[in-house]
Amino acid sequence: MANGGPVEHGYPHLETVRAAITALYKRLSYDTIQTFSTSVAPADVAFCDTDDLYAGAQRVAREMVRHFRLPDARLIVTFREMTHAANVELAAGPEYFMELNDRFRTHRRDIGAALAHEVTHVYLHRLDLSFASTAENEILTDTAATYLGAGWLLLDAYREDSVTSQKLGYLTPEEFGYVLAKRALVFHEDPSVWFTSPQAYTAYVKGMAEARRDEQQPPLTGAGWAGRRRYARDRRQAPGPQPGIAYTFSPDGGGRLRVSFPCPTCHQRIRVPVRGRVRARCSLCRTVLECDT
Repeated sequence: MANGGPVEHGYPHLETVRAAITALYKRLSYDTIQTFSTSVAPADVAFCDTDDLYAGAQRVAREMVRHFRLPDARLIVTFREMTHAANVELAAGPEYFMELNDRFRTHRRDIGAALAHEVTHVYLHRLDLSFASTAENEILTDTAATYLGAGWLLLDAYREDSVTSQKLGYLTPEEFGYVLAKRALVFHEDPSVWFTSPQAYTAYVKGMAEARRDEQQPPLTGAGWAGRRRYARDRRQAPGPQPGIAYTFSPDGGGRLRVSFPCPTCHQRIRVPVRGRVRARCSLCRTVLECDT
């Protein structure tokens, strides 16, 4: 939790974020991800200063449990002085003890954001979905919370001006915006209307631009002129993997050239023949892609 300190910007965790989206589709399946088409509603997690602290926190926690379909999970929320925003004890359940930073006693509107991250920890724990390191797991958690409809609260908790700052979660604001944009493109929703933080809106706009760039990489037909020109040159030379280039060429069993590239929706790699216009369908997220190979 950045509390008055510097806030990291940009996309330093982008590859892990993309791997997390792929992992969600592989573990949950396309059909299950589609059941998260409705995000947590602002009214359902609203928390004002006149609300009772503990009763309000339990109410928001129950809403997160409902959103992630954990009906047999009971959350016990307490507050204490700590460095991090929150912590959850990942036991066998059904009771889970969550501690929130004392800061939230006076910043109650951000309790939903903290609980979104911690309940996603519980959800992933029950799925037995994890990455190798603690840092990667935290990025996975932020990505899952955002992609499954609760993490817009984490981005909205980001506020920064010339003298103060606050940011929750492990992704940068722009990375939160990127994941939120990827979700918006899949479910055709506009989360920007829920933001109370102008800095969150700016980060979302930047994230959407980055997400759109995923749809504009060759061999997709949405690629720009410069990308198409480089692709045509590489197709003649058929080089191996290149830094900063997502597509790679390789021969198939019959010696015919194929190109592999990441799906712009779920980032699973797709391999298609090099033969001009091709329509490909991602087997993981079912996105239909128009390609010019």
